[in-house]
Amino acid sequence: MMADMTNLSGKRLERPLKGRMVAGVAAGLAEYLDVDPTVVRVIFAAVSLFAGVGVLIYLAGWLLIPEQGEQRSIAERIMSKTGS
Repeated sequence: MMADMTNLSGKRLERPLKGRMVAGVAAGLAEYLDVDPTVVRVIFAAVSLFAGVGVLIYLAGWLLIPEQGEQRSIAERIMSKTGS
């Protein structure tokens, strides 16, 4: 079972349905951290220049951060199907 991504103030890390450019990872992180989404996107772009690490981090976020309205991430849904 994955850890609940809710902080002490009750914010839950999730990929929003609105304000996303690709899968919503940057928008979700920005909302959770209370920063502008552009800042997170620039950081992802800059880190991607270093051997594509930013792309791998983004893909991990897409798999591990649940979409808004969902209780489980993509990875959790895949694991529950293969574990049955």
